[in-house]
Amino acid sequence: MTPYNHLGFLLKSSALRGHVFIPKHYNPEIIARLDDLRRTHELVTLGELIRRRHIQIATGDEIGKMAYGTGPIPFIRTSDISNWEIKADPKQGVSEVIYQQYERKQDVQSGDLLFVRDGTYLIGASCLVTQADSEILYQSHILKFRVAADALVSGPLLLALLSSPIVRRQIRAKQFTADIIDTIGNRYNELVLPLPRNSEIRSQIERRVLAVVQGRVAMRERLRRIPLWAQGLIPHASAELPELVNGEFEAGGNLGFTIQHGSIRSNIFIPRYYDPRVDEALHDLTRTHELTPISDLIKKGVLAFDTGIEVGKMAYGTGPVPFIRTSDISNWELKSDPKQNVSEELYELFKDKVDIQAEDLFVVRDGTYLVGTSCILTEHDTRILYAGGLYKIRVNKKDQLDPYLLLALLNCPIVKRQMRAKQFTRDVIDTVGRRIFEVILPIPRGRELRGQIARETRETVLARVALRNKAKQISLEVEGITEPAEEDKELLETI
Repeated sequence: MTPYNHLGFLLKSSALRGHVFIPKHYNPEIIARLDDLRRTHELVTLGELIRRRHIQIATGDEIGKMAYGTGPIPFIRTSDISNWEIKADPKQGVSEVIYQQYERKQDVQSGDLLFVRDGTYLIGASCLVTQADSEILYQSHILKFRVAADALVSGPLLLALLSSPIVRRQIRAKQFTADIIDTIGNRYNELVLPLPRNSEIRSQIERRVLAVVQGRVAMRERLRRIPLWAQGLIPHASAELPELVNGEFEAGGNLGFTIQHGSIRSNIFIPRYYDPRVDEALHDLTRTHELTPISDLIKKGVLAFDTGIEVGKMAYGTGPVPFIRTSDISNWELKSDPKQNVSEELYELFKDKVDIQAEDLFVVRDGTYLVGTSCILTEHDTRILYAGGLYKIRVNKKDQLDPYLLLALLNCPIVKRQMRAKQFTRDVIDTVGRRIFEVILPIPRGRELRGQIARETRETVLARVALRNKAKQISLEVEGITEPAEEDKELLETI
């Protein structure tokens, strides 16, 4: 048994590849693990599958920042892929005109895989495109894989292979810094995929991946409807989505309005803060909803707010405890691939201060396009620290306001419009600051309806968490294991 491991090893000069002199590229532990898998798996490189035309590969485009926010077509960036899916609310949208310019070239279809090639901690994040996601554009830092009908692997099986611990370790070993970000470059061709020799196991993995992906997407689409239902824009959570629910992309925007000097508040002279369309939309809800400012709920002790901590960049990557930042929230839940982790010692030092409990909510306070993004924590998410750019909201009187109902309300179009109106630039990023307390929640007047919305939100969120945990288990079963090795636990958090 060789004593060599990632802490130190010898390598003959003839073993160097592509003038790469970075030790982690030749990690002997990875080689040893692949040798162990030869007995039960067929080892095939991704590059070989591409050369044999089992997989077609393409890259996206950079459409330019001037195109951002011009329309509702999602422009998928590296941070919009996590947990085997695309965000329901990607940061950027583009116009139909821009989409048509790139649609034929990018040719995104249901069944394609998107794979993050550039971006440090995001590299290797993958998802399977479904019918609900096929009308998108994607950026150049993302690769698109299309699996042929007669290929050695299917799309769902390839997603599981790319998520297996041994492949995740290879990705980390092959990503190097290019300029200011990391990239795997063309070294994705070198990735060795552990394909189980047993055809029944392969079929079982494929079926389970499809079930997870389809289930999570179905639940994600349901989450998109729940806030519209809560606001009264659709009759129930299964109704069709309206063409446009918030007027965000109306041609020309708001061309102007007048306001009396006495209506100026807190010396704020930014027009959108007083957008009359927001007031009109709130006024229209008075018959069916109780319009309650967040500040009133705080005064009554129903809600409590707190902010996180800043641990400093030197603490990043020092241990296994997730340090949640604004970009780690997606589709009403925490990403299972938080960008940064910190040490046990740091967690013990701050855990009482941050005081995380199940059913606490996070709302993004700072971060331009992310401001107002929210999620709810489950029992699986409590062993974390979180950044100062997040608000933690705790419902102290759950008999008066269910936390899951609050989550739905925070995602209502009228609430999101208020968040946008109240976020201003501070230094180099936007923040909603303490103006979040001015936001008015449209709470449905009917007690039964409030209960239905809360139950539907709870069941949907928890179902998605359960499916996310199944995805992690599937990635282990690719290698025929049920528990990850200690060194693989952090890598598996990227699924």
